[in-house]
Order: sequence, then C-alpha cells, then structure tokens
Amino acid sequence: MTPSAAGIDLIKQFEGCAKKQPDGSFAAYPDPGSGGDPWTIGWGSTGPDIKPGVVWNQQQCDDRLASDVDSFATKVAAAIGSAATSQHQFDAMVSFAYNVGVGNLSSSTLLKLHKQGDFAGAQAQFARWNKAAGKVLPGLTKRRAAEAALYGS
Repeated sequence: MTPSAAGIDLIKQFEGCAKKQPDGSFAAYPDPGSGGDPWTIGWGSTGPDIKPGVVWNQQQCDDRLASDVDSFATKVAAAIGSAATSQHQFDAMVSFAYNVGVGNLSSSTLLKLHKQGDFAGAQAQFARWNKAAGKVLPGLTKRRAAEAALYGS
C-alpha cells in the first residue's frame, strides 16, 4: 500500500512546516517534547543530518517529506504483513509511525489488535500515545484523536 493524499495531509497538518524564517527558509529546531533531540526540520524530518544550524528551503522540506513518507509506508506495510487493512487504517498507522517511530508501532498493542482484526480495540489504542518525556501534550492528544478518527473511517 501507499499513503493516500488524506494520510499525507494528516501528517502535514500535525507536523507543520515549522520555523519559517523571514527569507522563506526553514531552520532546524529541538523536539518540543524533550527540548533537545531529536532535532527536527521542515515537515517533522529528523535524522543524523538534522542538527542546530541546519537550514533548508521549501523544496528541500517537501522532497524530504516525500522520501520519509515512502520509507515509513514501506516499513508500516511490512509490520502489518498480510492483515486486512483499509486505506484509511494504513494512512493512520503511517502518520502514527511517522511521529512515534516504526519500532514503537511494531511493538504496540495497537498493531497487535489490528493484526487480530480487532479494529475497534486498535482504534482505541491511539489515545494512549499522547505523551512526550512522560508529559501529556495537547498537540499529541489532538493528533491521536485525528489518527483514530481516520483509522475508523
């Protein structure tokens, strides 16, 4: 499966293309939950190449989003395996993994329940993932509600 426009729009909605500078470029910034690592730029991109002082233009942000979403989609599809999955369920899980990591999705009760066909149970699991550094973040609570809504639609 590949992410649909709805899935990509959901990621964009919550990641935002943040820290736009007056000249139109985008600066790397620390993780809002930890105040440090992982450093982030553009549409929520992280990695060893993202650190303080990194600046990208809009095209670099958009190109990295496309590359990152493709990579996450491949890994999410592998984690799901042959389990029955709708487009909306897939999109919601890609958005979830984009934010919390594929490893967390892979070991989650959310994925376990999804693979067992307990879609209502899986949908309810999104809400459990609303903390960063042990603190509930309102933005994560909203994101998980939107992911759960997409998953269940």
